Amino acid sequence: MTDLKRDNLFARPLGKTPKFVFDQAVVEVFPDMIQRSIPGYQTIINHSGELADRFVQTDSHCYDLGCSLGASTLAIRDRIEGRGATIYAVDNSAPMLDKCASILSSQPSSTTTKLINSDICEVQISNASLVVLNFTLQFVPLEQRSALISNIYHGLNPNGCLVISEKLHFEPEALNRLLNELHHQFKREQGYSDLEISQKRDSIEEVLVPETLGTHIERLQSCGFKTASPWFQCYNFGSLVAIK
Repeated sequence: MTDLKRDNLFARPLGKTPKFVFDQAVVEVFPDMIQRSIPGYQTIINHSGELADRFVQTDSHCYDLGCSLGASTLAIRDRIEGRGATIYAVDNSAPMLDKCASILSSQPSSTTTKLINSDICEVQISNASLVVLNFTLQFVPLEQRSALISNIYHGLNPNGCLVISEKLHFEPEALNRLLNELHHQFKREQGYSDLEISQKRDSIEEVLVPETLGTHIERLQSCGFKTASPWFQCYNFGSLVAIK
């Protein structure tokens, strides 16, 4: 998607670790960061494209909420050429969207793609056949999550699809601790040091707030989705698909 610049943002002792933000420094290393931090990431992106192929209806809308550099948008776009659909790629980070625009323009497509710099909770969803929340809902304040999912549900067409990919919390705590340790081992195998892992954890704590799989499914069902199920999991990361 773009040249991989090595993520070393947390490689030196930072003293009091600042709260994680999607600023220009993160944008520059984001492709490397996410590939080395989320097990199964590329599988989820690829299958977002597969789901687009199955669910995107002619002349409908697709939403990539929290699009970052557009990986999901590209995967969707590659599978829906010629359907007259419009993709709305939304992110509240201007540096992310600027880089996303550059990446998308380097790969021309006949599918209309509109970039929107906005809080995803303020975006009106309409005529949607596919909505993707790939590692985005976990950054939304807990008290706003149900309203966001409800907004998506009401904006989806019948048989429309919602994809939610998240870091998950598990119960009992012993299981959650095991899966977190396995995730940290994965990061070590990708070349991250213990210092980097520790400082990144401190930086993102309270910014990224994971929930249990059961909480996600209960929310989806309470908002009206007729089916809601996990389709992928690796350690403490998973993805769900919900159909209206």
